[in-house]
Amino acid sequence: MPAPEWLRIRRSKEGGKSDAALWSKCPDCGDVLYRPELAENAYVCPKCDHHFRMSAYDRISTIVDGDFVEIGNDVLPGDPLEWVDRKTYPNKMQADREKSGLSEAVVCGFGTIANFDVALGVMDFHFRGGTMGTVVGERLALLFEAARQKKVPCIVFTASGGARMEEGMLALMQMAKTTATVTRFVEDGNFFVTVLTDPTTGGVSASFGFQADVIVAESKAMIGFAGRRVIEQTIRQKLPDQFQTAEFLLEKGHIDMVVGRRDLKATLVRLLEYAAGGRRESEKRA
Repeated sequence: MPAPEWLRIRRSKEGGKSDAALWSKCPDCGDVLYRPELAENAYVCPKCDHHFRMSAYDRISTIVDGDFVEIGNDVLPGDPLEWVDRKTYPNKMQADREKSGLSEAVVCGFGTIANFDVALGVMDFHFRGGTMGTVVGERLALLFEAARQKKVPCIVFTASGGARMEEGMLALMQMAKTTATVTRFVEDGNFFVTVLTDPTTGGVSASFGFQADVIVAESKAMIGFAGRRVIEQTIRQKLPDQFQTAEFLLEKGHIDMVVGRRDLKATLVRLLEYAAGGRRESEKRA
């Protein structure tokens, strides 16, 4: 399927890739995969079904019908604590911008999925490990408020290592901010779906990640709060091998379904049909 125009323009600005960047090795089975073919397969290994982490814009292009109108991209981070370790915080941010092509760890906007109008938020682990700081919290809050006014469903794809340590308490406050915004959105009768991808941990899993009407997880995604080693050292017990996987959480009743990436759009369409009583937005407007 050809890339939508907005994505083609964005990729052209990022420039071409070296020959080495055209190949990826699967961390599970060890197969060396040609990246254009991997992209055609939704970044899923055709041999072992390993789900590679996706960039936000690649993720969006596999979900939306065509155009995607971004919001909140003018909300940019500062340096509230003037954090310095081996690098200053602004230098870290600049390096991540160059590496990922993003201005922050979440992309928010509006588009359609099978002609259903939706608000879409997509976190990207390639930018500061998907950590949630003031900008991530603010962009998500703006998304939910705009979706509440438009009365459209909201779908958020999570991928996060937790709170942004370079922003300290201000980052932790985003848990309360996003939780309050989601609560207002849902109490107004709107439909909210989260798709937990690998990894979803820390403050994101402890706030809006598990507030949705329906919680979907990608196959084999790592989902939890604290790290496995921290938990084992705290409780002095050996944890099960599948602990903190999507399949383990489904077995324990913490999420609603586990879906392979290639079936994800069809699953979201079914959920949107259910929430809308089977009628698409285009039919409602007719």
